[in-house]
Order: sequence, then C-alpha cells, then structure tokens
Amino acid sequence: MQLLERVCVEAARALSASGVGVSLMASDGAHGMAAASDPDTARIEELQFTFGEGPCIDAAAGGRPVLVPDLTDGAMLRWPMYAAAVLDAGARAVFAFPLQVGAARLGVLDVFRAHSGAMSRPELGRALALADQVVTTLLDGQERATRTDELDEAFEHRAEVFQAQGMVMVQLGTSLAEALARIRAYAYATDRPLNEVAADILAHRLRLDTDHA
Repeated sequence: MQLLERVCVEAARALSASGVGVSLMASDGAHGMAAASDPDTARIEELQFTFGEGPCIDAAAGGRPVLVPDLTDGAMLRWPMYAAAVLDAGARAVFAFPLQVGAARLGVLDVFRAHSGAMSRPELGRALALADQVVTTLLDGQERATRTDELDEAFEHRAEVFQAQGMVMVQLGTSLAEALARIRAYAYATDRPLNEVAADILAHRLRLDTDHA
C-alpha cells in the first residue's frame, strides 16, 4: 500500500469517517487525486475534478479549511453538480483541509462522512494534526521517491485532460471552456473518471461529437 494511502486509512479511522482522500496541487494550480482510503472514496474524490467544483477546490484556492457538516444545507447552491453527485454516492458531510507550508500550497486532505453533523473540537484538532502529518510525509526527504511518483502520477492525469481538451476544441470548433465542459459531461454521464475519458480521447478510442453534447 502506498504511504499516502496508509495515512488516509489511518485518518479515516481516527476521524470516524467513511473515507479520506488526498489531492495534490501543482505550481500552475492544476490538481490531481493522489491517494484515498478506499476505492469508493477515490471515486468521490475524483468528482471534484470532473465538475471543477467542490470543497477541495475552494480549500486549495482559499488556503483555509472548508467545512460542510450537511451537504443538503446550501451545498447544492454552492456546488450544484458536485453536491448532487456526492450525495448520490452516499456522503452527507465533507471537510476539506488545505496542505500548506507558509504560502506554498501542496494540496488538500478531504474527509467524508456518511452522516451529517459538525466535527467536534477534538476531531477538528485531530484533522488538522493529520493534515500536518500529510505535509510532513510529502516534504520528508526519506520519502522523496514515493512523493515524486505520486506527484508525477497525479499531474500526468491532469496533463492528459488538458491535451484531450485541446483535441476536442479542434474537433468541435468550440472554445477550450466548452471542450472541457463536454468532456466532463461525458465522464459524468458514463460514470467514469475524467482522466480515463481523456486517455480514450487521446488514443482515438473516443471522439466527442454533437451526439455527446
């Protein structure tokens, strides 16, 4: 098991969570999922990149925790696509903690629960401590090879999406934003990770046309 996956499993146990995920952030602002406590959580973690919205995206951008104790209370207005999909997947609360050192933002630790309700003060303390543990893991020189592999894998997926976005833009004669929207819509409609759809587009196994609008 990858080191970050072990941290996610430990964090889920310590926080009485249904799952925990870690997403990393490149210097250019691109994000990619790096690890999750279990396959179901990995799929939920990937949804924020499918839709381009969610607590993780906001926590990374703002550099502070985004705590959503009840996804049925206002989240549908803030993240309409993401909240609906995550609720359908069984999550009822999401807590996103940025991973940062000073001004440097490395990513986000996401905690999912199958029941609504705020974290207690001790739980918040544990979550912040676990976020610090993830930061230490990422910066630990003894884990440099592991960290590099995880970062490379995460951002390789994002590069595939950007390349596929360009291909769809040319094929359909649309803007980059519209091309990404088409890819995201197809990924959601077929219940597939965004990077898998992008890989199929790059390999010419999938061509989006007006029928996939």
